[in-house]
Amino acid sequence: MKVSNETKVGALTIIALALLFIGFNYLKGRDLFAPSKKIYAVFTDLGSLEKSNEVKINGLPVGTVYQKKEKDKNVSAIVVTINLTRDINIPKNSVAYIASSLVGSSFIVIERGNESNMMQDGDTIETRMESGLLGDVKAQLDPTISSVRGILDSLKKTLGSVNDVLNASTRQNLRETISNLNLVSTALSNYLQENGPIDQSLESLAGLTKRLNKSAEAINQTADNASKFTSTLASLPLKSTIDTLAIVIENLRGITTSLQKGEGTAGALLKDRQLYSQLEQTLLSTEILLDDLRTHPKRYVSFSVFGKKDKSTPLNSPTVKDTLPRK
Repeated sequence: MKVSNETKVGALTIIALALLFIGFNYLKGRDLFAPSKKIYAVFTDLGSLEKSNEVKINGLPVGTVYQKKEKDKNVSAIVVTINLTRDINIPKNSVAYIASSLVGSSFIVIERGNESNMMQDGDTIETRMESGLLGDVKAQLDPTISSVRGILDSLKKTLGSVNDVLNASTRQNLRETISNLNLVSTALSNYLQENGPIDQSLESLAGLTKRLNKSAEAINQTADNASKFTSTLASLPLKSTIDTLAIVIENLRGITTSLQKGEGTAGALLKDRQLYSQLEQTLLSTEILLDDLRTHPKRYVSFSVFGKKDKSTPLNSPTVKDTLPRK
């Protein structure tokens, strides 16, 4: 049986379309000849996630994003259909989130749970929002960018204020001030070169510094002597001396108290005026008697060795003495 050319062309066309369909689905991550299981994940924001992006568990691709569809007309959430290309067990308490890298596209990551019950075809996995690496970088850069913008605004205001202040007259005044400063600097330089007193003063100051350096040794010696004197004072028995003085003061305090109270002979003399007068009179009479005995010894002693008895008048007061009696 002879096959016509038209039949051959039609068959080749059908085969080509089939291969194109299979290849397109293969590029999309779909294996038409392998059984697959579909699960669902609901996100509020997909970011840069696209169809055919990978779904990974522990870094291993286990499926692809098959479809994205809004949950309602207000797009309060987006339902993502995940086509699992591997026959794996996913616990029901697993969690899915969208991750991204600096280079490459976004992908879905599934964190395995620890339940014994596994997800079945058509189940919905729990999700959470992750900022990802780019989100973290953006979150850190946003405050810095805001601060830089604030600094730039302040700098613009400052430069504007400076431009307002540095008007034409102010700039002219600044030029004149700088010119005057240059003249003053030149005059001062000439004065320093032509006049020697400043150099002499500097030389005198240097000489004074040298003398101070020479005197430093004497000052150190004086400090050493003071230190030795302080050590000598520290080694003296000051405590025993102070204790002895305290005892003497206490004894003097007791004697003073006894005198004030009239205790003892000295206290009685201080307190009793009549006793003092009697003692004074007795001492006076004793002095007169001794003077009379010394002046007229014959009156009291009748031995012939002194001759006849002295009949002169006795003394009524002590005789005048030029010197104290010998001890």
